[in-house]
Amino acid sequence: MKKLFFLIFLIALVFEAKSGVDTISIPSNAMGQTFNAVVVTPKGYKKRKAYPTVYLLHGFAGNYSNWIVKAPFLQALSTQYKMIIVCPNGGFSSWYFDSPIDTTMKYKTYIGKEVIDFIDSHYATIKQKTARAITGLSMGGHGALYLAKEFSETFGACGSMSGGVNLYASKNKFDISKRIGDTLLSKQNWIDYSAVNFLPKVNKQDSLKIIIDCGIDDFFFEANQQLHHELIKNKVPHDFIVRPGAHNWVYWTNAVKYQLQFFYEYFMSKRIEQ
Repeated sequence: MKKLFFLIFLIALVFEAKSGVDTISIPSNAMGQTFNAVVVTPKGYKKRKAYPTVYLLHGFAGNYSNWIVKAPFLQALSTQYKMIIVCPNGGFSSWYFDSPIDTTMKYKTYIGKEVIDFIDSHYATIKQKTARAITGLSMGGHGALYLAKEFSETFGACGSMSGGVNLYASKNKFDISKRIGDTLLSKQNWIDYSAVNFLPKVNKQDSLKIIIDCGIDDFFFEANQQLHHELIKNKVPHDFIVRPGAHNWVYWTNAVKYQLQFFYEYFMSKRIEQ
């Protein structure tokens, strides 16, 4: 009996401590659909321990699997920083909005509320904003800044890699008009939904930690530099990283390493403060 108990105990330990890359399904009541997501857990992951979480968004025409396929080292970084990394599905061209003109598109609600609630209820997460960050590339970079602003009680830190942070600069591209209307009849949407306008007005009392990263050869570089200058003008603290590079995976697979280190240091600073 003792041997059997010991064997069961060992099996339980192995099962609890396993780490890996899971593909899961997360339902959306808001959209009446279920979408896949990738969840990366650190080596030694244990359900009785709680971990900080980083939400990593894909870009235009992408999907939930992009990050782990292009950057398989995410599992090693998850282990190094002892964090859970979640890559949800944001649709082909949702821009992570609850579209004011298309009621079938509610990705703000899905990512900012439904995905968070699902992950918190199924994984061992630290369920507070100081242990939660969000970032992404291109459309996902803008989406991460937008969701951090919209859910200020959910995210304590946010980032953007090559983000399309000035929507008007892409007014005839990337299905943006399908999400928020045309630039004439829905002009205010283009102002209100664009990071170059809303992020400099972020409530400083929320102490949102911000990191923005863009290559000098990126077609979004000018918009990111504009956002940087607006943040400086409005005295919003942030990190702004500029390196040689274009709008591609060579740049993003490098940039994400800086972003995850930034979030790790943020998480650690909050633990010390607590």
